[in-house]
Amino acid sequence: MVKKSAYLLIVLFICLNCVKVSAQTAYFIDGYHGGIWGHYPDWNTRFMTEMLKKNPGWKINIELEPETWARAKVIDPSAYADFKALFADQSLKGRIEYVNPAYAQSYMYNISGESIIRQLSYGMKMIKSHFPEVVFSTYSSEEPCFTSALPQILTSFGFKYASLKNPNTCFGGYTRPHSGELVNWIGPDGTPIITSPRYDVEKLAAKSTWQTIAWNNSAEYVNEVLANGIAHPIGMTLQDAGWKGGPFIGDGLHGSIKSVYTTWRNYFADIAAGDARQNWKVTQEDILVSLVWGSQITQQIAQKVRISENKLVAAEKLRAMAKIYVNAVWPQVALDSAWRTLLLSQHHDCWIVPYNGRRGNTWADKVTTWTGNTNRLADSLTTAALMALNQPLVNGNFITVYNTTAVNRDEVISVKLAGTRNLTHMSLVDANGQTVSIQITDNSIIFKARIPSIGYAVYQLLDKGSLTAKGAGVNKLANGNYQVETDLYKLIIDPWHGGAIKSIIAKKLNNKEFVDQSNARSFNELRGNFYNHGGFKSSVDSAAKVEIIENGPLRIKVLVTGHIAGNNYTQVISLAQGQPRIDIKLNIDWKGNTAIGQDIKPIYKLDLPAKPFYDDHYKLLALFPLNLKKQKVYKNAPFDVTESELKDTFFNRWDSIKNNVILNWVDVTDNNDQYGMALFTDHTTSYTHGEEFPLGLNVQYSGIGLWGRNYGINGPTQISYALIPHAGRWDKAGIWTEGTKWSEPLITVVAHKHPLKMSRSLVKVPAGYEVSAINFNGNDMLVRIFNTGTSGQEKLIFGCRATKAILTELNGKEGEELPLSLQPHQISTTIAVPKFGIRTIKLVNAVSF
Repeated sequence: MVKKSAYLLIVLFICLNCVKVSAQTAYFIDGYHGGIWGHYPDWNTRFMTEMLKKNPGWKINIELEPETWARAKVIDPSAYADFKALFADQSLKGRIEYVNPAYAQSYMYNISGESIIRQLSYGMKMIKSHFPEVVFSTYSSEEPCFTSALPQILTSFGFKYASLKNPNTCFGGYTRPHSGELVNWIGPDGTPIITSPRYDVEKLAAKSTWQTIAWNNSAEYVNEVLANGIAHPIGMTLQDAGWKGGPFIGDGLHGSIKSVYTTWRNYFADIAAGDARQNWKVTQEDILVSLVWGSQITQQIAQKVRISENKLVAAEKLRAMAKIYVNAVWPQVALDSAWRTLLLSQHHDCWIVPYNGRRGNTWADKVTTWTGNTNRLADSLTTAALMALNQPLVNGNFITVYNTTAVNRDEVISVKLAGTRNLTHMSLVDANGQTVSIQITDNSIIFKARIPSIGYAVYQLLDKGSLTAKGAGVNKLANGNYQVETDLYKLIIDPWHGGAIKSIIAKKLNNKEFVDQSNARSFNELRGNFYNHGGFKSSVDSAAKVEIIENGPLRIKVLVTGHIAGNNYTQVISLAQGQPRIDIKLNIDWKGNTAIGQDIKPIYKLDLPAKPFYDDHYKLLALFPLNLKKQKVYKNAPFDVTESELKDTFFNRWDSIKNNVILNWVDVTDNNDQYGMALFTDHTTSYTHGEEFPLGLNVQYSGIGLWGRNYGINGPTQISYALIPHAGRWDKAGIWTEGTKWSEPLITVVAHKHPLKMSRSLVKVPAGYEVSAINFNGNDMLVRIFNTGTSGQEKLIFGCRATKAILTELNGKEGEELPLSLQPHQISTTIAVPKFGIRTIKLVNAVSF
């Protein structure tokens, strides 16, 4: 009886203890973040290995730049070998998981979708070269390296899980909280991925501007999570490589809470495997991120990255044409080098700590070097492609125009001709022998080119009288205003008020007036708070000089010269016959480092949420009040477009961040999507909009930024932006395609010879489809498409031969074989891609007809 009683007591104790442990067990994601470019001391590999051996219950999740391992292997080969041995176990019981293989740990939301794919593909390839057993299961990041389209990208690379937490490094932002332990993160195309969200109860930490309360699994945090019905609470900190503490929360004991170290893979596949999940369609406005937008250094970094992105994808497509049409060698080594430095320039540290580093070798300096290399290689690759296709000579009479976008182009271009020619006695004919209207400016001819998608067309100069077009022109009106008119628009520029645009009438859209002439602000006005020079100043406060640079008949250019707060500025406003886009190039010649933005005291304190660089009200803005009722806003993101739910874009505190990021464009429409105006920018920055505030583009901030650093002005500000008035919603109006055309301008070459055929198209896709990239693996051509239009079965046409067409995942895994149909000089197939879907098609043994 005594034995039985004792036995029962023991059983009872064990059961109670089990309940207690189960109720108060939490889990923790520890590991390391950084790398050779960010921070990775040479001793770090040995340190991680020794700490893992010393602490058998410790597991780590690593986010280390892939280039780190080449140096680690040379510096300490035995430590490298020991780490590889520990890494080899990639089962659920394994102790190391690689959670972010991106080549340079980009923020993702601020770069192109194609760049995101290359970040992961190049990074994963390099990691596999060091750790052949690696399994990529979970995407997680210490920084807010998130964007809405990640689910389909990650799953196509073979990932199963993701985390939307970044509890210990939120300087650049965080994600919107969501109820529940797990969610199915639904991407814009409908792809789900099992995800650990930032919990509803995972509050931003008090007296902090960089943490949530999940950073150390405190008893307060875990108990609150448990009380909220979450059975398996988890916290996270990926330590900076170089920190010397080992296991971040020690033995994991916080009062009655016992935290167990785990990999994300084990957490999802074992610990929380059967837990309920809600569907959550994450939009870009759930990614709550911000940088020192408008500062000159951030602006220039964003511009350099954008230029390199545009150049490199265009160069790849040209090289694809050269490989198919003239069997040119595919330059993989040069392309790899160009992509490498572009990817490095997208490193999050370039954007959030641009001033860090030694003089002459800051992150901003590195971006200049890296993008410079990419640009040189892209230009060289482009030139080589054109030479292979054309054998260009200076005084040739053939003009070949190349189009690297997936849409037929019909637009005005300018070609500068070398040498001395009497252009007034020359004419231009197209591939069909038809004479084309031209406009002559200096030693250039301007004409309207018609070029097929991802292809080219040849024009020929002849020694005979030219055909002069009739159309666009500029007139000075009796009241001193200037009227700029094309077949599409009639603009009025007001020199008395800083060259503001008083009116934009879209002649083919029922003569719709797009400028809100009743608004207190003017259209294309520059306005900001120069708080050391009298407060708010505007370009409309004084008169401007208007000069006509080009006066049609095909293209118009008007130069506006004015001043704001004692600083001179110029705006070149360009329109062309038949072109829906209105281009504007802005240059501000600053006299010094003038302060622009919000003037608050104290100016900066690390743990104070209010910071002057957050509030765009006070920054120098280009403003566009629109004659559109009950306005709606759409904005693009990598492989996505979000309809905004923001009442306005303004905030002034770290704990109130809104996603006011403009990647390529924002589009404002009326409530019925009847009319709209799209604004395009040449760099990632912020935009403004509100119920009582017009659409605006952030042009300049100068003041205190992150960590109290002075983000000043050190030279002229030069930016380009564009406007497109349109009918219908963004997708019906083809706004994404218009943005791609702006990013990838037509390329011309003047040659003594021309390609064998006068006009060719390598890829034709339906309206609304984009060709994100074309590259080669051996003789197989890989074409990546992105659908911004409607879903349904659509036809794709390729101007080459191929033995097969196979849908291929981003990790190279082959899927469905598509049916191929052969027609004269082309093959075709059909495919159904959901809206915002990405697909890669492998054309096996692709060759010219």
